[in-house]
Amino acid sequence: MTAHDQMRAMLDELMGTGRNGENNKFHVKFNDPKVCKSFLLSCCPHEILSSTRMDLGECPKIHDLALRADFEKAQKSKDYFYDLDAMEHLQAFISDCDRRTEAAKQRLAETQEELTAEVAAKANVVHELAEQIGQKLAKAEQLGEEGFVEESMKLMEEVDELRKKKLEAEQEYRNSMPASSYQQQKLRVCEVCSAYLGIHDNDRRLADHFGGKLHLGFIKIREKLAELEKTSDKRKEERRKALRDRDRDYDREDRYRERNREHYVGGRELDRRSKRHRSRSRDRHRSREDKDRDERHSSSRSRSSYKSRSRSRDRERRSHSRHSNSSDKRKERERD
Repeated sequence: MTAHDQMRAMLDELMGTGRNGENNKFHVKFNDPKVCKSFLLSCCPHEILSSTRMDLGECPKIHDLALRADFEKAQKSKDYFYDLDAMEHLQAFISDCDRRTEAAKQRLAETQEELTAEVAAKANVVHELAEQIGQKLAKAEQLGEEGFVEESMKLMEEVDELRKKKLEAEQEYRNSMPASSYQQQKLRVCEVCSAYLGIHDNDRRLADHFGGKLHLGFIKIREKLAELEKTSDKRKEERRKALRDRDRDYDREDRYRERNREHYVGGRELDRRSKRHRSRSRDRHRSREDKDRDERHSSSRSRSSYKSRSRSRDRERRSHSRHSNSSDKRKERERD
């Protein structure tokens, strides 16, 4: 990965998918089923054990640092309960590892010479002291690299004490069995990562094992699983309550929609109401037109009637005038 890619990944991890106003490269959101929920909580075994002897390969689900940043931001306002999904994932992984450990122990029991109970107990003491030496030596080296010199020196003193005890335990173990059997390599399976450890491994080999990425990766996974299991019952109850509340809200919304269904407009209902609205509009328009036409006709009839009455009165006046004139002329002639 180039320096540019590293800087881009750091920005994605800090600011999420929308840091430049653009979509992420996978075109999904963090709550998509295709996104690895264990990765969002930084505990996916595919990521932790990469480049080790037990490299699981690429995770079948999406890993994206920007999506993790989006999740961490969204988790502050809403609980997604992804810790329960991650717990189930880690439980399945650890269960499979424990089955392999038991199978490895069974193979060793079948191939190695069986020891008496007393000799086996002494061998276990040697193994346990060797593991303590390897763990403390790896921790001392880590502290020295980080600059904690005094703490590192204190651990090295403890390592020296354990080495003395181991020499004594090895002497007791050697004296309790024949020399030919002691020279055989006695193996033991690491309970954490299921790797093979020998009773004759030197301190450097043990330090490399207990300080190695494989062993530390398994420690991280197991510690994370123990942390999640500690609160699993409470978290499951909280998730059930959240689901009940969500279902109750959905039911309330359904009842509200049922009560107000006549206000819902969509699909065929929209077409039906639109047609009914247009029909009512046409009816109102026609009613207005009919009313206007009736008013016009009424006004026209009124004007016609008025004109007719006026003409009739004029005719009557003219007729009366003619009769009056005729009568006057007759009277004049009679006087003459």
